[in-house]
Amino acid sequence: MSKSIEEEIKIKAGKAKKLARYMSSTEDLVEQQILKAQERGEFNNLSGAGKRLNLDENPFEPPELRMPFKILKDNGFAPYWIELGKEIDRDLEEFKKEVELFKKYTNIFFKDKKHSHGAMQRYENKKEHFYFERKLDLEIITKKIIDYNLACPTFRVGRANITVEEELTKVKSAIESLIEELSNK
Repeated sequence: MSKSIEEEIKIKAGKAKKLARYMSSTEDLVEQQILKAQERGEFNNLSGAGKRLNLDENPFEPPELRMPFKILKDNGFAPYWIELGKEIDRDLEEFKKEVELFKKYTNIFFKDKKHSHGAMQRYENKKEHFYFERKLDLEIITKKIIDYNLACPTFRVGRANITVEEELTKVKSAIESLIEELSNK
């Protein structure tokens, strides 16, 4: 790395530190002002004090969609992206359950140290089929996440994309480690 790049990095880091200090001091200043106002009683006798907030109306919802969303909500439905988010959560939970079940199966299979060639071949076939099925599950979940991110109204509620191969590698690694651990006992 050349000197000029190092110097530039140091300058940017120094600016970032100054900004962070300023932001934290601003936050502290605002907090102090609020506390002082409370002590002076400036928040006493405000209109609506002690009353429940009406959270039925979403301020971020486009006005032209309020009525359709209310009808959906009153009938037990939610906007597409919310329903899809729930579906993604269920799919991910089901995926985790399937992985845990296969780990239990592996644990039971390898408790018996002696396996015939045929039994070992059946286990390997079952394992490869399990990996194939989980890959398909991950591909479906990935497509749903992309669809969800395209449908949700703001990026802040978006979901992180998953990489099928990375997730499958984690599952394979966990199962292969378990097999190695059980084989060495």
